Amino acid sequence: MSSINTITVAQLSRLVGTPRCPVLIDVRIDKDFALDPRAIPTSFRRAHTNLSEWLPALEKRPTVVICQRGEKLSHGAAAWLRHEGVPAENLEGGHEAWQAAKLPRVLLDKLPERDPHGRTVWVTRERPKIDRIACPWLIRRFVDPRAVFLFTKSSEVALVADRFKAAPFDVEDVHWSHRVERCTFDVMIEEFGLATEPLLRLATIVRAADTSRLDLAPEAPGLLAASLGLSRMYDDDLAQLDAGMALYDAFYRWCRDAKDETHNWPTNKPRGSK
Repeated sequence: MSSINTITVAQLSRLVGTPRCPVLIDVRIDKDFALDPRAIPTSFRRAHTNLSEWLPALEKRPTVVICQRGEKLSHGAAAWLRHEGVPAENLEGGHEAWQAAKLPRVLLDKLPERDPHGRTVWVTRERPKIDRIACPWLIRRFVDPRAVFLFTKSSEVALVADRFKAAPFDVEDVHWSHRVERCTFDVMIEEFGLATEPLLRLATIVRAADTSRLDLAPEAPGLLAASLGLSRMYDDDLAQLDAGMALYDAFYRWCRDAKDETHNWPTNKPRGSK
C-alpha cells in the first residue's frame, strides 16, 4: 500500500507533460546515475547532501523526489522538504519503477549547456508560427520547465547563440532543425528520447501544418489556422509563446486522451422525433 506522502508511477505519468506537473527532483547518487544517465522528463538532478542550497528555488511548490528505488534517499529528502514547508512526495519505486513501466526518459547529454541559474537557453528567429512555438512547448513540458527562449532577427541568431551561449533551433545549418521531411519538433522528440504515441501523433500534426502538407493529418488545418491567428493577435513573441503553450497543451491532451471522442450535439435525429 502506498504511503500518504508517496505518488505512484501511474499517477505521476499522467501529470508529466501538463501544466500541473510538480517540480521533479532527482536525488540519485552518481553511481546509480552512471548506470543509466537518463532522467524522468523535467526532473532536475540535485544532491541530497546539500538540500539546503537548492531548497529556496522550490518556492514551496508541489515537489516529487526521485531516487533509484524510491527508498531512503527520496523518503528522507521529501521528509526534509515537508519540514521546510514544501509539499513533497517521493516516487514509489523510484527511477527503476519508471524505467520498468517503459515510460520516456530524457537523454541528458543532448541538453545544451545550462546558464548560472540552471536553465537551458535557446535562440531562434523572431515572429514564430508553428515549429518555433511547438519546440519551446516540448522543451518546457518535457525537458526543462525553466528554459529561456530568445527570439531575434534571422541574421543575428548565430551571433546571439555564440555571445549568449544559447542553442539555436529551427534555423538553417544547426543541429536542432529540419532534417529531410521532418521538422524540428520531430527531431527534438527523437533526440531527447520522447517518442511516445501521443507525442508522435502530435508531431505528425505539427509537421503537416509546418510544411504545408495538410493531408498528413485532418487536425493540421486547425493548428495552422490557430497558429496564424495567434501571430496576428500578438506583436510580442514571448506573449505569443505564452498563448501558444495553452494551444499545444490542448492538442497534446487531445492526442493523449481524447482522439476517439466525438461531439454529440446536435444529434442526428430526424426533426420532430423524440
